[in-house]
Amino acid sequence: MTLKNTDDRWGAVSQLFHWVIVALILVMAYIGLTMGDLPNGPRKINIYALHKSIGLTILALVVLRVLWRVYAGAPAPVPGTPTWQQRIASVTHFLLYALLFAIPLSGWVLNSSAGYPLQWFKLFNLPAITGRSDGVHEAAEGAHELLFWVLVALVVAHVGAALYHHLFQGDTTLTRMLPGRRKAPTLAPVAAPASSSPTPQDSPDENP
Repeated sequence: MTLKNTDDRWGAVSQLFHWVIVALILVMAYIGLTMGDLPNGPRKINIYALHKSIGLTILALVVLRVLWRVYAGAPAPVPGTPTWQQRIASVTHFLLYALLFAIPLSGWVLNSSAGYPLQWFKLFNLPAITGRSDGVHEAAEGAHELLFWVLVALVVAHVGAALYHHLFQGDTTLTRMLPGRRKAPTLAPVAAPASSSPTPQDSPDENP
């Protein structure tokens, strides 16, 4: 496997970005859906800080992934994919990237408008990107939650499409984002039918 993308598969760097971001999104989703129910205290503060730090990490990784894609390009569409499916895939990918920018940024606005400090894993502080404002805070909170659920819907559609292509179309849409050199499944060769021409043993004698 090469580091850069090729015409028929994603390279090692793109795969690494993809699966690390997927893992972080799953962690973020779990934390985001459960941290509000935690009792007030140091543990809740630390969980919120972890949520913010992971969100900033996702934002940075998405920026790097977009830059890498500009540099390394992207594989060509899987042969035989209809044009309408290619367009839907392109729009879906664009929206996924946009959401992975917008969700962390809305969280940053949410944090800044509440007047809270923002640290990355307690290593350094990041500046506020808006002043303290109840109105901005309320709007950012609503946007942050709404964008998350839109992301969930798109991810479900994205995964469903990849599985459909793998299980029913038998192409490399899914496998070319997996490590290792993988090929699309091929149909077993069909045996040629036996010849219907008579063999010398089967041919009638020329003499009675």
